Amino acid sequence: MGITHRLSRKLSEMLGEEAAEDLVNWMDDVERERAEWREAMRADFAELRQEMQAGFAELRQEMQVGFATLRQEMAQMEARFERRFSDLIKWSFVFWVGAVAAIAMLAGALR
Repeated sequence: MGITHRLSRKLSEMLGEEAAEDLVNWMDDVERERAEWREAMRADFAELRQEMQAGFAELRQEMQVGFATLRQEMAQMEARFERRFSDLIKWSFVFWVGAVAAIAMLAGALR
């Protein structure tokens, strides 16, 4: 962003030639430094964005592995529950048959 001729003339009239030139040089330096900072910030943000994307990708991979392990463990637990449930049904049937047999024998003995 350069300084306009009109502003340069006005500064020369108000401040004098040397002070106006110093002010214009200082403003140019500030503008140049601001542009350098802007480029540095863009580069830093681009680097940060890449690091964050890499970190998120790594986290996503770890989560997928963790979820796969969790699914496997849950499937194993489900299989164990099914075995326990079938054992429970089997033993319930055995005790029910035993109770019916005991009642039948008791009824036969009391007749």
